[in-house]
Amino acid sequence: MMMPGQVIVDRYELGERLGVGGMSTVQLALDRRLERHVAVKLLAEHLAHDPQFVSRFRREALAAARLVHPNVVQVFDFGLDDDSGRHYIVMEVVRGRSGAEILREQGRLTVADAVDLVTQACAGLAYAHRHDVVHRDVKPGNLLRSDDGVVKLADFGIAKALSAGESSITQAGSVLGTASYLAPEQARGEDAGPRADLYALGVVSYQLLSGRLPYEAASLTELALKQQREAPAYLHELDPAIPEALSLAVDRALALDASDRFGDAEAMSRAIVEGAEGVGDLTAPPHPAEPGTDATRVVRSSLPAAGAAASSAGPSSGAQRQPRAPREPRAGTRDPAPAPLPAAPLSRRQRKAQAAQAAAAAKQARARRRHHRRRVLGTGLVLTLLAAGGAGAVIATSSDSTAVDLRRITGESLSDLARSIEELIDANTQ
Repeated sequence: MMMPGQVIVDRYELGERLGVGGMSTVQLALDRRLERHVAVKLLAEHLAHDPQFVSRFRREALAAARLVHPNVVQVFDFGLDDDSGRHYIVMEVVRGRSGAEILREQGRLTVADAVDLVTQACAGLAYAHRHDVVHRDVKPGNLLRSDDGVVKLADFGIAKALSAGESSITQAGSVLGTASYLAPEQARGEDAGPRADLYALGVVSYQLLSGRLPYEAASLTELALKQQREAPAYLHELDPAIPEALSLAVDRALALDASDRFGDAEAMSRAIVEGAEGVGDLTAPPHPAEPGTDATRVVRSSLPAAGAAASSAGPSSGAQRQPRAPREPRAGTRDPAPAPLPAAPLSRRQRKAQAAQAAAAAKQARARRRHHRRRVLGTGLVLTLLAAGGAGAVIATSSDSTAVDLRRITGESLSDLARSIEELIDANTQ
């Protein structure tokens, strides 16, 4: 941390520290030229000579500087202070509390307060996404609510511009973001699009309304496994005061497959508002034309999804909805089967008992086969007698499983024919 009173680029006089993160520190500062207070973010000193992190830090400034919106923290300036060798970004000061501070103080929010915070965040994300910027680190600590109630998205420190011609500075397979809020595709190390931000905001919504995370995990690996195998409890099951339609709107934001989430932040905002009012389509699948994986189809077949648009009917009864079922593990995520234990040596008595059991099982199998053959031959007998009119018959017999004999049997009466054929069946089913 640079000491209060220090001046960078002969313009920004540093003051108290406002926050610290893994790659930067934020300090209050006075802009001597414009005579206003600003927030200055300084790249962590131990990262100042890392080209990748410097590039990421500059990318934050370039991406965020294009965003001018009431629900996005405004970036004023960025650059390198030659005297200290520190990279910096100058932003507006938001006087208020972050979502993380609010949760620490209150535990959880009322439905009205949570909906207000989330919908304002949706407005900021919708604007950023329209400008091809994905935040990639949406979490309570990056949602700042000012003293006058305005919520602003902060810290695009790991944002990624999606504009054509810009190459990703994220190495293949690396994962960025705070683990608990990572979308499943991010946890797998895949590229994150706008719907990854919606997933993260869904986690924030869940936390604001319930005071807990949908998934508690100690590591990224554990989080990824839980996302694939567990379906978080519905919010209205945790607290009946939360409208079911709102619960299902949040649940849709937490869908495993990005295609099953809301199409954009504006659609999510509408569903959140309507859900809080107790309206919304609680039965229609979110994307019937976009099937997911086998695992998610199993989930969708047993669990209704929340829709984004309001329906003319009121909310369906929560009493008819089944408790949340666990997800089916996806292919390749099951735990490996334990190796079989070596068998203990059998005693002489155990070996004899085992042999007797095997002999009895073989005898039962032969009896079942004889019974089956008698039934088949008996059926043939009835059909043959009908065709022969009682005068005579040609029937097929077999002394093993493959050979077939044709044999003519005659008799003066049906009873003679039946007796002859019964003897033949007995002879061929021993």
